[in-house]
Amino acid sequence: MTTLGPVQLVTLGFGPDTQFEGRVLEELGVLESSGQIRVLDVLFLQKDGEGDTVGLDSLAEGMGEMIEALLGLAPRFEEATGAEAGVGEEADGLAPKDVGFTPDDLRCLTQELLPGTAAGFVLLEHLWAKHLREAVREAGGLPLAEGFLTPEALAPVAAELLATTQTVDDLTAAQEAAGRAHDRPL
Repeated sequence: MTTLGPVQLVTLGFGPDTQFEGRVLEELGVLESSGQIRVLDVLFLQKDGEGDTVGLDSLAEGMGEMIEALLGLAPRFEEATGAEAGVGEEADGLAPKDVGFTPDDLRCLTQELLPGTAAGFVLLEHLWAKHLREAVREAGGLPLAEGFLTPEALAPVAAELLATTQTVDDLTAAQEAAGRAHDRPL
């Protein structure tokens, strides 16, 4: 049976003067080709001057349909049991809770767009975390919370975090340099 890694819906907002030049899609391609993520679906929407939400150029036939269904903009896909995603799991007395977007949250995303603005929705699978997720579940664990931390949330530890990442980067560079020096023919 095929299993999915963690699936995330990334929503990106764009103002009325945004120039779409393909840079975001290029970066997604780089991440996908390196095996870090798998792009499952992409949808770009814009709210016009009358307040209607319209789709922007589709990248390929059928692209955006899964996200449209998640956002309540298209007929829903066949109802799933949720077993594959781990819905209803419990681990050692921990009650499962909604982690991430709920269906109501998803429906609100398009309603909150202001006229003239656009949003890009990227449904992606975190391939790097697939085996970690399996290990957590096999150990009887389940996700309790997740999310990207904003710069404001990181502010209390920002200096320490930057120092730690600099130390790790320095160590990695030194190890790589030592490896290159060791591999040189005499």
